[in-house]
Amino acid sequence: MELEVADVTNKRLKPSVEDNETTQTDSEVAKAVEEETAAATLASEQVELEIANILEKIERFTNLEQMEKWQEEIKELRLLDTSNEEADALLLNAKYLLQNVRDES
Repeated sequence: MELEVADVTNKRLKPSVEDNETTQTDSEVAKAVEEETAAATLASEQVELEIANILEKIERFTNLEQMEKWQEEIKELRLLDTSNEEADALLLNAKYLLQNVRDES
């Protein structure tokens, strides 16, 4: 009977030892996962900062390109406005001359 009790005790100890080893292994795995997650988070933050920096550079370049385009359009509009003003002045002079000719007739 004492042998049976000893066997029962041994049987009960083995799972607890295995559980203890499993717990240690689980905690080691959890620590490793935690470290990897921290490293990945740090890398992700760095990548996000680099992406934001690249997007800012693209935005600045696009704005410069857009500004140059707008400046060119403004120059064209000014030239068009000047030619329209000249055409308007010629038409007003022609209108004035035609009115004078009618009045004289």
